[in-house]
Amino acid sequence: MTERLYYRDPYLREFDAEVIETAERDGRSIVVLDRTAFYPSSGGQPFDTGTLGSSRVLDVLDEEDGRVEHVVDRPPAGRAVHGRIDWERRFDHMQQHTGQHVLSAAFDHLFGVRTESFHLGADASTIDLAREVSAKELTAAEDEANRVVWDDRPVEIRFAGPEEAATLRLRKEPKREGTLRLIDVTEFDLSACGGTHVARTGAIGIIAAAATERFRGGSRITFMCGGRALRAYRELRESVASATRALSVLPAELPAAIERVQGDAKELRRQVKDLQGRLAEYDAASLSDEAQDVGGARVVFAARAGWDMNALKILASRITERPGYAAVLVSEPPPCTIVIARGPGVELDAAAVLKALTARHGGKGGGRPELAQGGGLSAPAADVLASARSLVAQGSGAQS
Repeated sequence: MTERLYYRDPYLREFDAEVIETAERDGRSIVVLDRTAFYPSSGGQPFDTGTLGSSRVLDVLDEEDGRVEHVVDRPPAGRAVHGRIDWERRFDHMQQHTGQHVLSAAFDHLFGVRTESFHLGADASTIDLAREVSAKELTAAEDEANRVVWDDRPVEIRFAGPEEAATLRLRKEPKREGTLRLIDVTEFDLSACGGTHVARTGAIGIIAAAATERFRGGSRITFMCGGRALRAYRELRESVASATRALSVLPAELPAAIERVQGDAKELRRQVKDLQGRLAEYDAASLSDEAQDVGGARVVFAARAGWDMNALKILASRITERPGYAAVLVSEPPPCTIVIARGPGVELDAAAVLKALTARHGGKGGGRPELAQGGGLSAPAADVLASARSLVAQGSGAQS
């Protein structure tokens, strides 16, 4: 069994230990020490990284027999090793994990909502609550949690045997038996936990809820504490500053300005669609006059810059209203959108031609023998049309 130094002193950054076992497993070097300050992945908190002598610690595993296994890039030289924790990573985890205790306790105190699970991610953390919570409840819990943070309350590590633990008001029933390690946020939360935590709530800095979503009948709350919250604020500040400059408005005016831009864009799309539809009426006539006799049909091969799928379909339908006509229409520049259509009396399988074109030039799509459409073709429009002309001429798209 490995002595876990972080149990009593999560602020320990360096330590000396003795190697008691080394192994190779799945191409990875494993080292077991008599004592360690490296936290293994457990309870929703990721492992620590750092060094053991000149070896880098890549992963830390918590084994059922009580051993802590260190995955290293190479076995350390000798039995005596000096360990050094990546403190920036460790302290970040301490802020997030302690913040989780406080936020979960706030939901429990205010609304009796139980935390079902916790995950500490690389950029943000989440707690899953037993029921859905409203925006008002989330704000209230966030306020209560930060009140406790700014009180700068002591966070103490305690140990309790089964008999004593049975008399304590723990926020969650412990999953393990025997002596429990308890994290005591003074006069606010008492929970069994093996993770690393800050010594006072003030070191959490701030607890900021970033998002909430429905999850398995409850709510998943995404939150950030301390340094992560500061970095997220800076990113938000830069984004807001860029948006206000682009729209020439004040920050408070952004929502209304974005709505106006979206409304204008919607109206412009409507106008473009209308104009393209009108243009298609005139364009179809001129293109039909330029149609080529290919594979027993009069086929229009044409590219249109900036046209979307809807406009190409309108143009294709106007061309193929004429008996004996077909159309292969492509947008440009790449990635290209393509529409293939046939009119009455034309033996052309539009879907087969499209399948051959996407196999040759990438992209995807589908359809029926009379009409097929696709997108994402990576070649220039001229190359796509040349391939289509060759396929139709060879009868590759003829119906069987």
